[in-house]
Amino acid sequence: MNMKGVLGAVLVAALLLAYSAAFVVDETEQAVVTQFGRIVGDPIIEPGLKFKVPFVQMVTFFPKNLQAWDGDPGQIPTLDKTYIYVDAFARWRIVDPVKFFQSIGAFSLARGRLDEIIDPAIRNLVTSNALVESVRWTNREMDPWVELDAFGEVETIEEERDREAFARDDSRTREIRVGREKITEQILAQAQPRLDVFGIELVDVKIKRINYVEQVRESVYKRMIAERRQIAEKYRSEGVGEARKIRGDKERELQRIESEAYRTAQKIRGEADAKVVKLLGDTYGVDPEFYTYQQTLETYREALEGSTVVFSTDSDFMKFINRQGVKKR
Repeated sequence: MNMKGVLGAVLVAALLLAYSAAFVVDETEQAVVTQFGRIVGDPIIEPGLKFKVPFVQMVTFFPKNLQAWDGDPGQIPTLDKTYIYVDAFARWRIVDPVKFFQSIGAFSLARGRLDEIIDPAIRNLVTSNALVESVRWTNREMDPWVELDAFGEVETIEEERDREAFARDDSRTREIRVGREKITEQILAQAQPRLDVFGIELVDVKIKRINYVEQVRESVYKRMIAERRQIAEKYRSEGVGEARKIRGDKERELQRIESEAYRTAQKIRGEADAKVVKLLGDTYGVDPEFYTYQQTLETYREALEGSTVVFSTDSDFMKFINRQGVKKR
């Protein structure tokens, strides 16, 4: 019984010993083995099951994949004395876990080191260049309503408005010689040598957003509004002029059409009257006496209708009435 207990205790101790001696390195991790605070052997880069001396050696894990650094927006003056807020971000990774462990120690302390190195580099490069250099990439003519952010996505309306403010404020008169892309490359080049001693590789740095400080922003927006109103007034004046031109053309065309229509109508009416006269002439020429009779009757109708007239019975005017045997007055 005692022998079984001893064997059981030995087995449990062996299992505990094996458990404390084994550890697993994940695909996204790398590890450093230390003994009494000193690094033992090479860093473990490859994933898999690994072993160490139990209770004596310790394992410290560090991430192997890309890590994000998101800076705090800060107020920075540009070379042309314009105060702006700059919001930047970076991607980094640990490439030498031994240096990282010896210089920084814990992964949680890396953010402070990155802040101390990347933030001054951003400030130095933004301060050394004019505002437009940090805003634009090229000298191409800018469409103020559609701009892409650092991720290649369309920015929000507020961000588009801010970017338009920058573009309209300075890019008309300044030629881009550096540009935002080269500035971020210079930030990366300036910060990387100081991070090498920590075993950190700075993969990329980007400026996420730039904005005026509140005092400058309001004046820029007011100037933008005034310019927009001026453009709108110009378009409105051009529209009024074009409308008047169209109305004038319409009136001239209308007068031309009415004139041609009147001329055509008069021509048709004249031709019709000529045909009527010719037809009547031909008709009355067949019997002149009938024509005289017809004309006299027409005269009677026009002269005697609604009137009382006294004529002599021997009058020539009454000859056709006498001939018809009409009662004379």
